[in-house]
Amino acid sequence: WNDQDLPALRARVRGWLERRLAGYPLQLLLGDVEFCGLTLEVREGVLIPRPETEALVELGLELIARRPSPRVLDVGTGTGAIALALKHARPDARVWATDVDPEAVGLARANAERLGLAVEVLEGAFTVGLDGFDLLISNPPYLPEAYRAEAPPELAYERDVALYSGPDGLDMPRELLERAYGALGSGGWLALELSPDNAPTLAEEAAGQGWQGVQVRADLTGRHRFLVARKIAHSSPPPTPGSP
Repeated sequence: WNDQDLPALRARVRGWLERRLAGYPLQLLLGDVEFCGLTLEVREGVLIPRPETEALVELGLELIARRPSPRVLDVGTGTGAIALALKHARPDARVWATDVDPEAVGLARANAERLGLAVEVLEGAFTVGLDGFDLLISNPPYLPEAYRAEAPPELAYERDVALYSGPDGLDMPRELLERAYGALGSGGWLALELSPDNAPTLAEEAAGQGWQGVQVRADLTGRHRFLVARKIAHSSPPPTPGSP
């Protein structure tokens, strides 16, 4: 920059400060975010990856550590953060990612191409007919509807469908829990990020539906944020909730 450029630079910085003070997310101002050592492009309307989700990636890597060429599915991929981080850490893994939002699908594909990571990103809900996975991992919407009244202004720039999930925040996680069983291969793992307020509730429901190895794992602050459950090896699907 030279002296002639300073007025334009001051105006630009002033504009950034005004938008940030109004609640516009810093990540969107910058246009990218660091996640598990990867630089990901972010856009309005697509969930911004949070630092706590890096612990979900670490958990997923732990669950597939002893599996050669594992098959992995990231449901509700958003920017592609989880899927891309797993592929980066495990180049031998075969990784798929799904999202119902075309904008998110396009962004995840763009991030994958720019990073040179071979992740297949598909548009559709849940597992879009895929199965035989060693790991199904997801950061699904988990905020209760009542949280809208107290949500910080930054959340207004991300789609509601990626944030809110019914009265207790478990509508989508419950459906995912049910659908995941059929998508996993024998002995496959499910790993979910949830609200610390409802992770123990879903864990109890998972255990009642026949999942094995059900655990609630803590995040770096000690809050119960992650659910882990395993499909029984060579088993039939668990009973539908409420069935005899």
